[in-house]
Amino acid sequence: MAGKNVTRADLSEAVYQKVGLSRAEAAELVEQVIREIRDCLAVGESVKLSSFGLFDVRDKGMRMGRNPRTGVEVPVEPRRVVTFRPSDVLKAHVNGKAVDTDK
Repeated sequence: MAGKNVTRADLSEAVYQKVGLSRAEAAELVEQVIREIRDCLAVGESVKLSSFGLFDVRDKGMRMGRNPRTGVEVPVEPRRVVTFRPSDVLKAHVNGKAVDTDK
């Protein structure tokens, strides 16, 4: 089942429709939120959005990988990856279950 991707423009339009800001103001608000999340993650901070989830940065060390085509071992450089852990509220909502958010 293929779903629709929600874009920045879709988010901006939703803010425009529901909050009543101008389209330009709604687009700027969405950009500011995304920029703030991105900047926090870039410096290694976690971003916790209550009732939504936790974005976290993890460091992965150097390891040996394997080229699937040739089978040759190659080193995989150390890197930082962003992970996301959904909250119980988000998981329940996605699964169509009601959750008491007064916890």
